[in-house]
Amino acid sequence: MKKLFSRTQLYSVIVAMTVALPPTAANAQAHKPISLAGPESKLPFSDGMIAGNTLYIAGQEGRTADGQLAEGGVAGETRAALEAIQKVVKAAGFDMKDIVSVNVFLADIKDFDEMNKVYKSIMPDPKPARATVQVSGLVGAAHIEISAIAVKP
Repeated sequence: MKKLFSRTQLYSVIVAMTVALPPTAANAQAHKPISLAGPESKLPFSDGMIAGNTLYIAGQEGRTADGQLAEGGVAGETRAALEAIQKVVKAAGFDMKDIVSVNVFLADIKDFDEMNKVYKSIMPDPKPARATVQVSGLVGAAHIEISAIAVKP
């Protein structure tokens, strides 16, 4: 009887088939939304989304519990935005030290130094990677919006 495949070819076919198979329920990563406002929120996004061991935190503006901009200009708004991020992080079962990347959006880049003072006092060491950019405007005339990504070890 003639061999159709060599042993090496057979192993290659088995490996190729294993790689090409779709993920099973056991190894697929579920996405879990984190919402601080609850299901009645009118905004069409989650405050955070967990995918595997990673938490993606939506942009947080510096607002009070009643939705008003925090007092104190960009410093007050920075503190409130970082406190909102901390609430999402804790609700997801992560810690602030798990944050690996931050994006800061400023309505005016001249506010950089003031924002940075507050940021340095709140974010744990080692500080995460960060990008800071000026944007042409933010929702509700906010001075700052901050988003982040956290990864559990």
